[in-house]
Amino acid sequence: MRSPGVWVTYERLRELLAYSKKTGIFTWRRPTSRKHKRRDVAGSLVGHGYIHIEIDGRSYGAHRLAWLYVHGVWPSGQIDHENGMRADNRFSNLRDGSRAFNQQNQRRAQSRSLLGLLGVSRSGNRFKARIVADGAQRHIGTFNTPDEAHQAYIRAKRVLHAGGCL
Repeated sequence: MRSPGVWVTYERLRELLAYSKKTGIFTWRRPTSRKHKRRDVAGSLVGHGYIHIEIDGRSYGAHRLAWLYVHGVWPSGQIDHENGMRADNRFSNLRDGSRAFNQQNQRRAQSRSLLGLLGVSRSGNRFKARIVADGAQRHIGTFNTPDEAHQAYIRAKRVLHAGGCL
């Protein structure tokens, strides 16, 4: 088992796995375990919907391995799934970006949201829409219904969030 600070190298990755940019699927070239055979699909679905692959005792997100496999270097930031589907590791669906950029892909309200609408909260008997852009929270407006506030948020998101997928 490798020490925690040692990451798989580009050479080791390509020695062990094959990756299809078109499908986003990794297959074993040289399995490191008896439970896998050559050409078996590598990885398994883990919490939050990501595919992880274990190499030399360390688990890696398949999306990060795809970036390394194609570019020969680890991504500088987080890997964002453009379509929001965490198990879709087709290379055309992956982009390297900051945490803030990646969070712009949020499609649903936080679980603690009382209204269940992204960007909307109650303000007395009305509803306000707010959005975070460029590190600052911006007030979009106050509306009579939660749906009006949510629609205003969606319009602002399409303008202000380059990483957004709505």
